[in-house]
Amino acid sequence: MSTAGWYWRKLLFGALVALVPACAHAQEAVDVELALGVDVSLSMSPAEMSIQREGYAAALTHETVIQAIEAGMHGRIAIAYFEWAGDFSHRVVVPWTVIASAEDAALVSERLNVNPPTSARRTSISGAIHFAADLFAESGFRGERRILDISGDGPNNQGPPVTEARDRLVAAGITINGLPLMTNDGLTTAYDVEDLDIYYRECVIGGPGAFMIPVNEWSHFPEAVRRKLVIELAGKTPRSLRPPVVAAQAAPSYDCMVGERMWQNRSWIWREP
Repeated sequence: MSTAGWYWRKLLFGALVALVPACAHAQEAVDVELALGVDVSLSMSPAEMSIQREGYAAALTHETVIQAIEAGMHGRIAIAYFEWAGDFSHRVVVPWTVIASAEDAALVSERLNVNPPTSARRTSISGAIHFAADLFAESGFRGERRILDISGDGPNNQGPPVTEARDRLVAAGITINGLPLMTNDGLTTAYDVEDLDIYYRECVIGGPGAFMIPVNEWSHFPEAVRRKLVIELAGKTPRSLRPPVVAAQAAPSYDCMVGERMWQNRSWIWREP
C-alpha cells in the first residue's frame, strides 16, 4: 500500500473511532416516553391491585391505543411501568420498552400478568415522582414528550412535600397526569380525603397539557385508563379536562400537606418514622 493510501486509511479509521462514543450514547427517538406509576399501598386490596394491572394490560392492547401509537410522527412510544407505596417502596414491573405495534403491546401486556402485585405501607407520591425522575434519566430514549402517570387512592403522607417533587419534575420538562382512585368499595382508612380529585388537580399534576381523570367505580377503571392513554398519545388535552385558570388573589390554595397532617395527628403511634 502506498504511503498516501495508508495515510487516508488511518485518517478514516480515526474518524470512525471518534464516532463510536457518540453512536453508543445516541438515543432512540420516540413520540412519547410514558412512565406509569401505580399505587400498591396497603389501602389497596389484592383485588383492586389486580384490577389496575389488568386495566393497563387491556388498555395497552386496545385498538384505539394502538392506532394512537401508530399515528405518531415516529410511530412508536417507550413505556415503563412501576408500582409504588412508601418513600422507598418501588418496583419496576416493566422496564423501558418500545411499543410500535399490536405485537409489542401484547408482549408488554403479558409481562403485566406474570407476577401478582404486592402491597407495602404508606403513601409517598413524592417518592414515586422522584423515582420516576431517575427512570426518565436512564431511559435511553428521546421522546418528543415525556409523561408520568400517577394513579393512587390517597394523598401524600410520607417523604418530601408532593408539590416540591412535582415542580422539580415539571421543571425538567416532564408532564405529570393523574388518575385519582375515588372508589367507595375499597378499604377505608383515616387518611382518605373526599376531594382526592381536587388534591390531584392542585397538588400532583403539572406541566404542559396536564390533566387528571377521576375513577369513581372500579368498573370504570379500564375505560379511564384507555381514555387517558389515547389523550396522552395524541398530545391534545380536551378543554373539559384542563385545570381551571384561577387568579392569584382568588380563594386560598388547597392544603397540599393534608396527608402529612392527618398522619401526624393519628391517634396511635407506629414505630416507623
